[in-house]
Formats: sequence, C-alpha cells, structure tokens
Amino acid sequence: MISRDFLKSGHTPTLFSSFLYFDMSFMVWVLLGALGVQIAKTLGLTPAEKGFMVAVPILSGAVLRVVNGVLVDRIGPKKTGALAQLIVIAGLLAAWLMHINNYGGVLALGVVLGMAGASFAVALPLASRWYPPKYQGVALGIAGAGNSGTVLASLFAPTLAKMFGWTSVFGLVAIPLIITFAIYMLLAKDAPDQPPAKTTAQYLSIFKQPDAWWFMFFYGVTFGGFVGLSSSLNIYFNSEYGIDPIHAGFFTAACVFVGSLVRPIGGALADRIGGIRTLSVMYMVAAAGLAVLSFGMPTIWTAVGVLIVGMGALGMGNGAVFQLVPQRFRNEMGIMTGLVGMCGGIGGFYLAASLGLAKQATGSYQIGLLGFAALALVALGGLSYVKKRWRTTWHVFGAADAKI
Repeated sequence: MISRDFLKSGHTPTLFSSFLYFDMSFMVWVLLGALGVQIAKTLGLTPAEKGFMVAVPILSGAVLRVVNGVLVDRIGPKKTGALAQLIVIAGLLAAWLMHINNYGGVLALGVVLGMAGASFAVALPLASRWYPPKYQGVALGIAGAGNSGTVLASLFAPTLAKMFGWTSVFGLVAIPLIITFAIYMLLAKDAPDQPPAKTTAQYLSIFKQPDAWWFMFFYGVTFGGFVGLSSSLNIYFNSEYGIDPIHAGFFTAACVFVGSLVRPIGGALADRIGGIRTLSVMYMVAAAGLAVLSFGMPTIWTAVGVLIVGMGALGMGNGAVFQLVPQRFRNEMGIMTGLVGMCGGIGGFYLAASLGLAKQATGSYQIGLLGFAALALVALGGLSYVKKRWRTTWHVFGAADAKI
C-alpha cells in the first residue's frame, strides 16, 4: 500500500504531523461522548439531552469546517491548523479552571470542541497538496486515519474521570494537545504549489456544480455514520446492556478502532479498483449492519460484532470518498474539504441526536438506526446515478491517471 515511490512523491514529515494533529483533535472532539455516561449521571440528563450533548460538538465542527476551509485557501493549511489548535487548548484549560458543572457550560464547551472536529478541513489539504492524483487515496487515507483519536477518548477518558472527576479530564487532555502543537509547528510544511486564494464569487460557484453536492451527501452518510456512532456508543452500551462507563468505553474503542484502521485501506482499495466501486460496496454493507443492529442484539458481543462490520464499512467509505474528491476538485481542496467535511458533521449530528430522540420517544434506538440505514441506501442509489457521467467526463479535471 505504501510504496517507495509513494514516499518519494510527497513530504513524509507533513503527512505524519497531519495525522497526529488530526488524531489528537478527534480525541477531544468526541470527548463529551466518551464522558457522556458520567456527565449525564451527575447532571441528571434525559436520553434526548444526552443525545444533544454529544451531538453539539459534531454540529459545531461541521460549521467550523467551512470556516477553516476558507482560511486554508487564504492563509494556508499550516497557519490555520496552528490557530485552531490554540483555540481548542485554551477552551479545554478554561473549562478545567472554571470547573464547569452544569448542562449549559458543557454545551458551551461542546461548541469550542467543534474547532477540533474542524481539523479535518486543515489536515487533509495539508497532506493532499504534497501528493499526485494517483496517490491521493493512500495519502488522504493515512492523514484521515487520525479519526482513530476517538479510540483514545473512549479508552482513557472514562477511567480518568473515575479517578479524578470528569471536569479534571478537560485539563489532562490539554497536555497531549500542547505536545502535538509543538510537533506540528516543527514538522508541518505547506506544499510549494499552493493554489491562489479565491474570491467570494469563486467560492459560491462551487455550489453551482452538482458534483460538489453529491460529495457533500456521500460523505454526510459515511463520515456522519462513523462519528455519530463514535460519539453515541458509550451511552448506547450503558443503556442497552447495563455495563459501566469504563467497560462501555472499551467496547466503543474496539468498534471505533476498526473504523479508523480501515480508512487508509479504503483509500488504497479505491486507488486500485476505483472509488465508485469501493464506495458502492461500503454503502451496502453499512446499511445492512445498521439495519441488523436496529433489531437488538441478544448480547453485547454480537452487537460489537455487527458494529465492527458496519463501522468498518463506513471507515472504508470515508477513504473512498476522499480518493475521489481531489481528482474532481484538486484546485478547490480547501473549500471542498470544508464543505464536504461540514456535511459529514451534519450527518453525525443527525445520527447522534436522532438516536437520543428515538430512545426517549419509543424506548428503543431502532427508528434512529433504520433511518440512517435508509440514508445509506439512498446514497447508493445516487452513486449509481452519477457513476457513468463521472467516469466519462472527469478526464478534463486531470483525473486520467487515477481510477474512478
């Protein structure tokens, strides 16, 4: 998957720092989900309030991805990433020092943590611009595998909260973020062929292109499903199987780890057999997994098995989408990463919030899970609709040397 030619074609220190920045950012982006059971117990939250709490950082991140996408095109990926990291570190330290202990304060922190989720719009262009079209799937798969940071949150945050209290976790997680910031500033470097900043009219022209809307929808399903589940599974396992927050975190980490691990594989597979073919299969598998899960698994082990398959498909789908985006919008990667990432966040907000609402209204998560499975099938239909046009017209965008 990673050949000698691949290593020679780009800038490995930047690729590594992009991954590390993305990884640590995702760790704190889903922090409220990892701490959700303990926060909800302290504050006495309803299922709907729990769902909204873990969904707020996702929605905030969705909006801020557009902001970061514009900044990437204006001031470059490295400066944008540095600014974003400082904002997140400051927000976490403020929450720790103020010892927030109410629902409003937690939601306010969730808005700030959205900037961590917006790292997507920085890390991917930072890495992508160093690599030619034929290696976009691998490069963006490696950088995008930083969503494995959600594993770290699930593994360690509940245990730290039990030891020191959940408000102290906000201060503790700032430590690896500060170290990451120093590494990022030392290793990351903007690619020499940065495209010129665009005018407002040029940004708005993106919305006139149907392909942009398709990509926003496709990623809204793949990444939305992944991050929505990543933020909700601690609460899901605790609610459905009655296990404590620490063990719920372990099971969540296992599911998220698989979804993160296979993202580069999805990108590499898309490089080999084509992004459209790869993505089509992933939608079918993800829809089947969510549908099966919605009927309730008899044990937590069977639930984890189904989730691993479903989240693995969503993770590979993420890699496949971003094997395609740079081929079609190479010169607009900053704003496109922001827009596509925004819709991924909106998809995650919808899933996390709908799961909480479904649980409160019906006593079951089934309606929320089936609704998202249906979205995956709609995305599959949309991909089947556009694939012939994409394969016959994209050569004009310089995608002739990569598989579509």
